[in-house]
Amino acid sequence: MTLVVLAAGMGSRYGGLKQIDPVGPSGEFIIDFSVYDAVRAGYDKVVFIIKRENYDVFRSTIGTRLEHAIKVDYAFQELNAEQAAQLPADRTKPLGTAHALLCARDKISGNFAVINADDYYGVDAFRIAKEYLDAHNQTDEDSHFCMVGYKLANTLTENGSVSRGICEATEDGTLLSIAERTKIRVAGADAEYLEEDVWHPLSGDSVASMNFFGFTPKIFEPIVTELDKFLKDETIDRMKGECYLPIVTSEAVKQGLCDVKVLVTPDKWFGVTYQEDRPTVVENFKKLADAGVYPADGLWK
Repeated sequence: MTLVVLAAGMGSRYGGLKQIDPVGPSGEFIIDFSVYDAVRAGYDKVVFIIKRENYDVFRSTIGTRLEHAIKVDYAFQELNAEQAAQLPADRTKPLGTAHALLCARDKISGNFAVINADDYYGVDAFRIAKEYLDAHNQTDEDSHFCMVGYKLANTLTENGSVSRGICEATEDGTLLSIAERTKIRVAGADAEYLEEDVWHPLSGDSVASMNFFGFTPKIFEPIVTELDKFLKDETIDRMKGECYLPIVTSEAVKQGLCDVKVLVTPDKWFGVTYQEDRPTVVENFKKLADAGVYPADGLWK
């Protein structure tokens, strides 16, 4: 099974190419831990979606040290001529996670999982996603997807606002919808989100999407449809608007094109949204190594 890693983000809030910032005890990046966990769970290929201009540095710092453990491939998030014609010529911001995944379409066959490069998901997330996809998708026409969900309070930072997909699901975990909240911040034990210049309360027990999805290739059909609609929508911000993968998935659910199982994990997410998050992330990985979750002398020795 393939692991697809979304790594084309600009890292503007963090202040650099955070995907290759050493945070582990032996100089590992966050993505090292995710790929290591995926290999342990039985994944046999990883596809990194990156900017073409970052290929050399990305491959030399990450790709080459993984190649002995898993097959590594790359896709570039780029606009085609038709997409570029519908956007300002001076736009530099990537078009969003749905577009990123579409750019990797020809690199993927069979079931696959999608994650962010700068998020730590915990050990079990990779296992439960693979087990679900393998058990529920037996033909090329199956579209039984899954999403690893986290308790919202376990995904927040004290250092600023974050973007999260807030999930609504049935009692048995079948996803009904995902509401993309682009500004969420800590509010005591809970949270609050900004909408139309007003902060609204949000339970810390809400289930949050951290862009860890399990798909079959059937997901590409609604991505093509929703991306086309997005580009033709005259109300979007032509310089900064993005087509989000959780929104495409939610729309596909509403249209009956797929079903999505929310696999809630008690693991605590952490990542480096802001530079101020880095010391906490470094300490967390040290604790995991000290506890024996990861080898203390490095992941790829």
